[in-house]
Amino acid sequence: MTAIAETTKATTVPTLEWLDPATLTVETNVRKDAALTPSFIASIKEHGVLEPVIAHRKDNGTVHVLMGQRRTRAAVEAARPLIPVMVMDSPEEAERIVTQVVENIQRSALTEADEADAYHQLSLIGVSAASIAKKTGRKKTAVESALKAKSSDAGTAALGKGCTIEEALILAEFEGNEDATEEIESVIADEPDMLHHVAQQLRDRRDRAEALAALVAELEAAGTAVVDAIGYGSDSEVLAITSLKRADGETATEEDANAVYVETRYNGTHYTVPVVTGWKELGFTVRYSGHDTSVQKGPMTDEQKAERRTLIENNKLMLSATTVRREWVTALLAKKQAPKGWQYFTVHAITHHPETASGYEGKVATDMLGMKVEESNAWAWNPLRDHVAKTTTRPEASLIALICAGYEKTIAKDSWRSPHQSHRDYLNQLVLWGYTASDVEQIIIDSGK
Repeated sequence: MTAIAETTKATTVPTLEWLDPATLTVETNVRKDAALTPSFIASIKEHGVLEPVIAHRKDNGTVHVLMGQRRTRAAVEAARPLIPVMVMDSPEEAERIVTQVVENIQRSALTEADEADAYHQLSLIGVSAASIAKKTGRKKTAVESALKAKSSDAGTAALGKGCTIEEALILAEFEGNEDATEEIESVIADEPDMLHHVAQQLRDRRDRAEALAALVAELEAAGTAVVDAIGYGSDSEVLAITSLKRADGETATEEDANAVYVETRYNGTHYTVPVVTGWKELGFTVRYSGHDTSVQKGPMTDEQKAERRTLIENNKLMLSATTVRREWVTALLAKKQAPKGWQYFTVHAITHHPETASGYEGKVATDMLGMKVEESNAWAWNPLRDHVAKTTTRPEASLIALICAGYEKTIAKDSWRSPHQSHRDYLNQLVLWGYTASDVEQIIIDSGK
C-alpha cells in the first residue's frame, strides 16, 4: 500500500491517487446504463480522465467508485493504465446512493427507471420519502409515486421497458387486468397525450362494473331474479311493468314484477327496473295508446339502438373527461406562475359569459386550488370565499379557479350534443395552455368550425 493510501486510511482528508481503473469496483450504481458510446470511449482513450473519480477504500483495501462510474468503465474499455481518483472516507450506504442520485439528477443523466430504483434502494434501508425528497430536491409526491410504481411487478416491468414513472404507476394500477393493460400500453405507444383520459375511462368502467356486480349479488342473495336485457315492444319476452297492463286492464305495479333489470345512470350509478318475464303467458298485455309517445311501439330499430349506445357511451366519456380536466386545471394552478394570457381569459369570461362568474361552485374552485376543506351544509357556504378571506397570496390563481369552476358548472354530461360557445371558449383556452382534449371534448371544440 502506498504512503498516500496509508495517509488516506489514517485521516479524513480526501487524497488524490492515480489508480488502475480495472482494479476499481463499481458494484451497484444507480445509473445502470453507463452510456459507453464509442465517441466517449475514444475521447477517454485520447485524452484520459480529466475529472477525478470520487471513491472510498474499503477495509479490505478495495477502492470503490462513488461518483464517476461512466468514466471508470470507459477508461477500462480504452485500456487507460491509470486515472485520477479522489479517495475519501467510506460514507454510509444511504448517503452513497443519495449522493449518486443527486449528482446524476443534476447532470440529467439519470433515467426515470434508475431514479425510481434509487429511491427504492433508499426505502429498503429505512430512508423515508420525505427525507429522500429533501436530499434530492424532488417533490415528496414524485418520490412517493416512484416508490409506488416500484412496489408492483407491473410497475417495475414497465420502468424496465423505458416507461416513465407516471406511465408505470398507471400500469401498476391495472395490474392483473390484461385488457386494460393492453389498452394502456397501446396508448403509451401510439397516443401518449391521451393516457390520462384513457386511464380515467378505465377507472370509471372498472368502478361501474364492480358496483354492478355488487348490486346483482345483493339482489340474487335476497332471492330476486335479475335479467340481462329488457325489451321495448310486444316481440320481447321481458318488459318493464310500466309498459304492461294486467288481465283486468289495470296498469301493472311493482307487485306484479317477477324480476328486475339493472339500469345504469349517466353518472355510473345503478338502479333496478321492475320487469315481468313471460308476460304473455301470465296474461299481461302491452299498454300502448294512440297519444302515448313515451312508450316504444315495437322493437327499437338498429339506428335507434346505435343512437342510444352513442348517447350512453359519450355521456360516460364526458364524465371521465371532466375528472381529467379538473385534475389538469388543479396541476396548472399549482405552478408558481399563472398561465400566459390569464388576464384576458378571465375578463373575456366575465364579459361574454357572465354566468361563469356568478354561478361557480366554491367547492370545485377550491379543489382546483388544491385546498383541503371540510364539507358543510351551511346556507351559502363557499369555501373559496373563506380561502380568499384568509390569504392575500396568489389572488390570480383564485380568480382563474373561480372562472374555470364557473365554466365547469355550465358543462353537462351531454353538452357534446348541443355545445355552447362558452364551452368552446373554455376548452380552447385549456388546449392553448397545454391540455389534451378527449375525443368527446373534441366534438364540442369542432362544433364551432
